[in-house]
Amino acid sequence: MASNPTSAPLLFDRALLRARMDRARRGGPVTFLLDRVREDFEERLQAVMRNFADVADIWTPDELLQKSLTDRFRSIVRLDVDRSEVLSLQPESLDLVVSALAFQFVNDLPGVLAQIRRALKPDGLLLAAMLGGDTLTELRQSFAAAEAECEGGVSPRVVPFADLRDVGALLQRAGFALPVTDVDRVVVRYDSAFALMADLRRMGATNILVERRHTPTRRATMLRMAQIYGERFADADGRIRATFDIVWLSGWAPHESQQRPLRPGSAKASLEEAVKQVKRD
Repeated sequence: MASNPTSAPLLFDRALLRARMDRARRGGPVTFLLDRVREDFEERLQAVMRNFADVADIWTPDELLQKSLTDRFRSIVRLDVDRSEVLSLQPESLDLVVSALAFQFVNDLPGVLAQIRRALKPDGLLLAAMLGGDTLTELRQSFAAAEAECEGGVSPRVVPFADLRDVGALLQRAGFALPVTDVDRVVVRYDSAFALMADLRRMGATNILVERRHTPTRRATMLRMAQIYGERFADADGRIRATFDIVWLSGWAPHESQQRPLRPGSAKASLEEAVKQVKRD
């Protein structure tokens, strides 16, 4: 049974996301983050000592990941971004689910993770990468300061990103076994805040918040934002820094062969006896 996406708060305009991703593809996409994630996917999967046959790629912005993995598996299907967040996957039909830089734009991430968990066969694996943590914190702070100064208020500009602990808790909540999360921090340098924003546009990653401002930003505010960015987050050579935190998450559909924590009281030796033995020695 698929989760009901209307039960979660609607933070993101998924139809607008699809339109902006299509625009980015037509205009020549910027893919350096996807390229990095794709290479990491290949390394991480090589470290998993098992074979996967039936695989799904969930909402990765383009086909780079799917193409790089095609030769490794019997079948790999790619689900493109839609507005419903309901996955057309049969229960216990997949050995592996992958996703690259897509989950940060999901309204109901707990529901999507639960759907993936149901679609995996026992001992099937979810391996995904999403933007999280302090991603674009410099841009967020610079816009907030400029709007407060120039317009007397702040509007939502940068999406709220989940941190590592939140993602791990969501994996457990969705019923995944052996959940693991880690962060790969990428710091990119630009000539200006406007160069960064041009790259975000060509990633299809500009503002899609439902509560975003729907009127053009004043020129004075944009110029002040760029000035503040340079004052606070520039290196000695004048170039600015932009942080991207890539949060990696993995979890397994439960299976009897997997490691389990010991039941309370099942240890063969007590801590008290171990302490006594150390004292005797």
